Amino acid sequence: MDKRWKQLGEILINYSTDVQPGERVMIAMIEPETYPLVQSVYEAAIKAGAYPQVQFLSETLRHAVMKYGNDDQLSWIPEIEAHGMEWADVYIGLRGAHNLYEQADIPAETLAINQRVMGKVSTMRWEKTRWCLVRVPNESFAQQAETNLETITDMFFDSCLLDWTNKSQEWHRMAGELADSSRVRIVGKDTDLSFSVKGRKWVVLDGKINMPDGEIFTSPVTSTIDGKICFEFPGVLSGRLMYDLCLVWEKGKLVEATSSSNQDFLKKIVSSDSGASLIGEFAFGTNPKVNRFCKDILIDEKIGGTVHIALGRAFKECGGTNASAIHWDIVKDLRSEGTVYVDDKPVLKNGILDI
Repeated sequence: MDKRWKQLGEILINYSTDVQPGERVMIAMIEPETYPLVQSVYEAAIKAGAYPQVQFLSETLRHAVMKYGNDDQLSWIPEIEAHGMEWADVYIGLRGAHNLYEQADIPAETLAINQRVMGKVSTMRWEKTRWCLVRVPNESFAQQAETNLETITDMFFDSCLLDWTNKSQEWHRMAGELADSSRVRIVGKDTDLSFSVKGRKWVVLDGKINMPDGEIFTSPVTSTIDGKICFEFPGVLSGRLMYDLCLVWEKGKLVEATSSSNQDFLKKIVSSDSGASLIGEFAFGTNPKVNRFCKDILIDEKIGGTVHIALGRAFKECGGTNASAIHWDIVKDLRSEGTVYVDDKPVLKNGILDI
């Protein structure tokens, strides 16, 4: 086994989730290819004196529910998975890649219904456990990233095996500089979007809840969102790619949502509930080793020199109030064009974060 799996397993248990003796650890093994990391995390948990359990999940199994399930099955919250959130002190989701088009034959309405169910499970994880999610690369992942397995695996390990203590200190300093700021404005290609962040907190993600990690984020005051943002990369959700995605708000209300693909699905997602059409999160990507768009948000939102917004659920630790079953992150690439202003001061310009 590649020794880097063992290094990462120890980071996830001893740094990311700080597992203590006697704690219950739910390890979600999502797709068979994650087994080397499952083994390493399980071993590290045992060494830490914890009680790990492994649950197997797969996107192909989810496909069966959506293709053959009746209305009750589609809207059913998986009971054992939900109970796991109640049982566990710590949840570690090892999310193996899958065929990005696994759900291509599922109607948009069916997919949207099931996405809301998955959102409810995610909310339970957020509320009831300490957690960390990992996107584990495999051949499918390399293909969707339009590269080879060796290249994407090396990027994955390089971005996971950082000196997290030093990076955490650097990013917390930046967050401190952003404290007490009042307004954010994003200017770029076909983009001029602004919103208030007055009274909100800037939070650092430094390997504690995602791996690889690297974000500095906050939650906008939703009533102040105004303007337009268009995205160079497609929006990706539940295997649907929404190219040429543009969103327009006027005084806190979404008035336009367009894409050149999967427009029906986009409309259903932003109308899922009253909070789904608003921005729950704004963030800077800060991981210097993540440099390739992979059509996977757990990786893509960390790309250094980018920003992302999330439609839907806000983070309470920022002071955000927007509630939704949806939390959909969408990445805007500012590495070659664009500037982010905080209180009229440029802090990110052409991919360089200078705070």
